[in-house]
Amino acid sequence: MTGPGLRERKKRDTRAALARATLDLAAEHGLAEVTVEQIAARAGVSYRTFFNYFSGKEEALLRPDDGDVTFAPRLLAQDPSLPPLEAARRALREQLAVLDEDQAGWRLRLTVIAAAPELLPRLMEIGSAGEREMTEALGEFTGLDPAREPYPALLAAVLGCAVRVTLAHWHAAGAARPLAALFDDAVDTLAAGLPAPAPQIP
Repeated sequence: MTGPGLRERKKRDTRAALARATLDLAAEHGLAEVTVEQIAARAGVSYRTFFNYFSGKEEALLRPDDGDVTFAPRLLAQDPSLPPLEAARRALREQLAVLDEDQAGWRLRLTVIAAAPELLPRLMEIGSAGEREMTEALGEFTGLDPAREPYPALLAAVLGCAVRVTLAHWHAAGAARPLAALFDDAVDTLAAGLPAPAPQIP
């Protein structure tokens, strides 16, 4: 299989440069103080070029990758004989493993996001869209119509929550363990019925 052509690689490099410039400037000055003009200048492209890749600085910070391989194709590539929870776990682990490849960058991004309360509406919008995508993909994987059966939406909601909690813990703990491994722990806990952890001895 051949890789992406030169034009596609240049587009990805430009998107990555814009996303990195957004992150660095937001870390330096706070996202509210950063302009698209500054981002474009830092990345070495024109103001108009920025909007070929992102709708605004919020998207450049929150969605730095191009989303070529999202949850749905990863899930549908899993063995159809797997239980839905396990298939979804594997698909999400693949996505989270990508974040592990740039731990420093994602830890900084999460720090910037936590310091920018104005991002909350956009975060909720992205989370809702991701949950809808997961619901539709799980419906296709299980053969259940999400409009008639609650299981796909319920599983998507639970897994979306597990991802958010895992990200918060990974960030707070200084990324001491791989994100994908922490997510596995969260799913194991859910699959076991949320047993209470053993009391910690002082």
